[in-house]
Amino acid sequence: MSPRVEQPVLYLHDRLDYIGRFDTRDADENGYNPVKALFPLLLSLAVPAGAADYPAKPVRLVVPYPAGGGTDYMARAVAQRLSESLGQPVVVDNRPAVDGVVGTHTVATSRPDGYTLLLVSSSHAINASLGRKLPYDTLRDFEPIIQTANQQLLLVVHPLVQARSVKELVSLAQAKPEALNYGSSSNATALPMELFKTMTRTRIQHVPYKGTAPMLNDLLGGQIQLTIGAALSAIPHVKAGRLSALGIAGAKRSAAMPDLPTIAEAGVPGYEATIWTGMLAPAKTPRAIVTRVNSDVDRILGLRDFRERMMSLGAEPAGGTPQAWGTFLRNEIAKWAAIARTAGMKDE
Repeated sequence: MSPRVEQPVLYLHDRLDYIGRFDTRDADENGYNPVKALFPLLLSLAVPAGAADYPAKPVRLVVPYPAGGGTDYMARAVAQRLSESLGQPVVVDNRPAVDGVVGTHTVATSRPDGYTLLLVSSSHAINASLGRKLPYDTLRDFEPIIQTANQQLLLVVHPLVQARSVKELVSLAQAKPEALNYGSSSNATALPMELFKTMTRTRIQHVPYKGTAPMLNDLLGGQIQLTIGAALSAIPHVKAGRLSALGIAGAKRSAAMPDLPTIAEAGVPGYEATIWTGMLAPAKTPRAIVTRVNSDVDRILGLRDFRERMMSLGAEPAGGTPQAWGTFLRNEIAKWAAIARTAGMKDE
């Protein structure tokens, strides 16, 4: 239901309620008011079919990235709680390919009935920032529902790399140009590394992967030497000693690893990069449904046990209104476009 329809409906509700309470001339001796009695019928004419009893069947939450990554983890954590809240299963559907473009297009062309939702990461904004020709409009083809989290990025290296600090890594990369390889699971992790290379004047080879899981497998096996990746995926390996963490990419330290300095603190002043996740629906999804899902997810993100679990893995639950999320998304597209120009990065 578009805002142009919703406002008159709210007005109608207010006026009928007013008349029903104060216009006693229309009430019979039993208090029956025929004007107020018409309200449910009139309101039903303005509410799209299916919105009033939503959800009446399982909801699909599309994740346009492979299973095993930070966005997938967040989607499954939210879906489990949202299933309980909605009273219907919320099924995570991984549709990976082309930095999330394929799965995102699937949702853009789905029926706007609330039964197909989308959870995206920063790649959603970055794809638009790089000038990529997309089969959808990043803003116009979606209804913003809610930002689910801000995720910390970690600079991690394989334990055999002779660097235990950011400064040592920079010195090693400068001494041996193109000897080191970094992996990325998407544009959202490639761009922060390209910014790092630009700011440190280092030449590190880029090896792109189709998802976090295969990239991490090669990093753990030593086929590549480093990455700047989502803390949600990297922290378990750091704690197990399989990877060495050198710095947090964000502006502040992570509650999950408070002793680990930021990259800016550790030797690259001014460096900052974070990623996020958020939920969208196809454009023209009824406002009542968007509001319902927003309210339920916002409550979930505020649950103490949920927040503590996410924070322990380097993700800070966000929340807020659909309007705030939409504004944030527009600002992110502009921000990443500026970073891409600074790093000299274009769509490949």
